[in-house]
Formats: sequence, C-alpha cells, structure tokens
Amino acid sequence: MKYPPIQNYIAGNFVTPSTHTAMQVISPLDGNLLSTVPMSGKNDLDHAVESARNAFPSWSNTPIKERVQVFFRYKTLLERNLKMLAELCSEENGKTYSESVAEIEKCIELTEFATSLPQLISGELLEVSKGVECRTEHVPLGVVASIVPFNFPSMVPNWTIPNAIALGNCMIMKPSEKVPLSCGILAQLLKEAGLPDGVFNIVHGDTSIVEAICDHPDIEAISFVGSTKVAKIVYRRATHNYKRCIALGGAKNHLMVLPDAIPDMTAQNVAASMSGCAGQRCMAASAMIGVGNIDPIVSKICDEARKIIPGVNLGAVINKESKERIEKYIAQAEVDGATILVDGRNTVVEGKENGTYVGPTVIDHVRPEMSVAKEEIFGPVISIMRTNTVDEALAIENASPYGNAASVFTQNGGMARYIIEHASAGMIGVNVGVPVPREPFSFGGWNESKFGVGDITGKSSIEFWTKLKKSTIKWNAEAGVNWMS
Repeated sequence: MKYPPIQNYIAGNFVTPSTHTAMQVISPLDGNLLSTVPMSGKNDLDHAVESARNAFPSWSNTPIKERVQVFFRYKTLLERNLKMLAELCSEENGKTYSESVAEIEKCIELTEFATSLPQLISGELLEVSKGVECRTEHVPLGVVASIVPFNFPSMVPNWTIPNAIALGNCMIMKPSEKVPLSCGILAQLLKEAGLPDGVFNIVHGDTSIVEAICDHPDIEAISFVGSTKVAKIVYRRATHNYKRCIALGGAKNHLMVLPDAIPDMTAQNVAASMSGCAGQRCMAASAMIGVGNIDPIVSKICDEARKIIPGVNLGAVINKESKERIEKYIAQAEVDGATILVDGRNTVVEGKENGTYVGPTVIDHVRPEMSVAKEEIFGPVISIMRTNTVDEALAIENASPYGNAASVFTQNGGMARYIIEHASAGMIGVNVGVPVPREPFSFGGWNESKFGVGDITGKSSIEFWTKLKKSTIKWNAEAGVNWMS
C-alpha cells in the first residue's frame, strides 16, 4: 500500500473514524493498491457537524474582505503545489497528467473568482420614502455539505469550497470513496492558508453517510454532483428534510454537425470532447448528429480517434466494472446494427496490464432508439446518428431526458443562433466541443441534468450559499407616519 490509511478531517486534524470498515483505493492506471478509505458512521458525521457549528459564529462574523484573504493564500498554494496535486489526481483517478494539470488550473481559476466575492455581494441601499431606507445583505446559511464524484477529485470539490466558505459558511465535504486522497491535500492547503479549524471538514464513507447528510438537522444546504439516479434521490431526501439542495446529474450531450462545418476543426473538437478524461465527464460528447452529408468529417474524426493512444494521451476509466460496462455498450450497438468504425474494446497497455483502459471508439449509423444513443456511457465513445434537417437533429436532442449541454458545428451564424434558441440544454457551444462556461459565468444544465434552483458555480452560486436579509430603517421623527409604519 503506497499511502497510509485515509482518515477523516475534523476540527483541523486528521482523525480515526469510529468504525472499522474500510474499502481499498485502487489506481486505475496500473491496478496498484494506493490506500484504504474508511466507511464512516453517523457518529463521525455528528462530530464533524459539531466542529463546523462551533466554528460558524466566529467565521461568519469575520468580514468577507478578511475571509477571502484565506483564498488569496490558498490560490498561491494551489499554484505552488500544482505538480504534486496533478500527479495525485492522475494516480487515483486514471486521467493523464496533462488533464490533471488542467484540472488543478481550473481549481486555481475557481479560487480566483472567490476572491472577487466582496465586489459582488455589496448589497443594495435605497431611500424608499423620505427618511426611510431599505437595504439588503447576503448572510451565510450555517453548516453546509458538498457531496462530490470520482471524475474530478480536486476540481468539483473546488466548485463549492471557495465560494461557500468565503461567503461565511462552514462545510462538510464527502468525497467519492473511489478518489479520496486529493481532498485530504486540499484540507492541508486550506489550513496552511489560514482557514480556522472546523470551517472545513471531511467525512469519508458510502451511501449511508450521504443519507445521514441529507437527514442531519444541523446541515442547512447540500450540493451534489453525480449520476441522475442518485441526484434525484439526494434532492428528494434533502428537500424532504427542508434543506436547500442543488443536485447535478448525468448527461447525454449532443454535437450537431452541419455540412458546412470546418472538417479539421470539427474532427479535432469532437474527438477531444469524447475522449478527454476518458469520457468520464458530464461535458463529454457521447452523441453526434450529422445533418446531411458529413462523411468527410466522420472520416477525419476516425483519423483523430486513432491518434489517441491509451496510456499515452488517453487515461484509464475508473475501475474494472466501468470498463466492462462501457464495452457492453459497444457490443450491444454492434448487435443492434451499428457500425464500429474505431473499436476500443479489449485494450491493454503494456506494462500496465492491470490498468482499466478503454480505447477511443467511434460508432456510426446509430439509431436514436439504441442504448448507446440514449444512455450515459461515461467512456471514450462517440455514437453518430444521421439526419436530413436541423429540426430532425433538434428533435433527437430535445427528446433526451437530460439537458446538460449541446453544441453545433457550422459556419452559418443564423443556423447557430437557431440551435442556441431551440436546443433544450443549459450550456450551448458553437464550434466548441466542451462548452463549459468560464468564471464568472455559472455551470449547470437543465431537465434531468440538474435538480434545484440556480447553478453550482459563478455568480449564480451566491444565491445558493447565502440568504438575503432585508432591513427597513427610519431614524428621523420628521419622516412621519405612513402605511409602512
């Protein structure tokens, strides 16, 4: 075992959980044992919440301009430790080193946004009648929780850590049991940056801890990122317990390719979108809809896919179960009559025979009713469907229960605008394969890709992590008495 057994992080210290059950943490790169992660119990969560509650009065009463100083220092520490964080991310998640570097760079950008929050939440003040003023201010909620997935061990935690904490809340983080190592390093960096003990806590575990978080009476708000199936459960359970909740689910992102699309640019973007992070991201393109004759572009996509080499510029999928599930989707598409143009099944990387790799896969002549066309595969697989018109393509996109993202590749501005206006998705790209909004713009989809109001990052997150206090003030007796008095 490469690293010591993982512990919870409570009140500024790593502590042994009350339970004795643990899971192995296996590197997808080579199948080696990295560590073990505890399956914490309710007592451990209670301990973390108590720590956060004790820290909240002092932290919430600290002026926000002082709170964000922690994140100026945290940003510097992320930059200073980028190489170490990227190597650990690659090791526990399986993505390539360059993808891991990009993940940490995004953490830095997210933190940078948080340092600007004092300029964004200054509130409003207005004399509403003679001698009477109304003012608004954003105040923190209290103890909040963030439940994060395996596919971005550092980035998704940093979707919530800087904003929620800078806005005055204290947090319980529940990492994925598949990638628990990175969050521990983030906790150390936050402490080094001067974050007071108890403001940030980590409780490891499985489904039982997620349920306990949803039920805990002292947790005010929950953010969740994961599959749609679990997002629905978390959202329903959290709101049933009168908590505010934003739960991001799965995706089936469609790339609509028109005949006038620039072939090389389109092929490069499509291939990169479907294979980046081994396809294990909610922004991955897993379905492409060609309008008219797009055969030359499909040919170039295949050429680009063949340049993507597992173990070199393509990482591993998270575990053996994921590899088997993805390969079953490919096999079923073949049985259903689709054409496998590039086949990534049975991939083995020399020297890493125990790694869990799936090669880039391009499937053509897919019909909308096939499982590869409808379901989230979460692997480096692109399914190509054919239509004659843009409206037919939009009908396929909008029939999906998901609504995370969609893109169009074209040189026709009017057609691009038409798709932007008519696609049922929260994030739209034009000639962009991964249409992720950059800060200060917020991240979040529609339909069954997101449950709850608002978005999880950017300016939209302010409304989620705070509540609005309104004050009406009169000091002068000469203001008189009116209907508001």
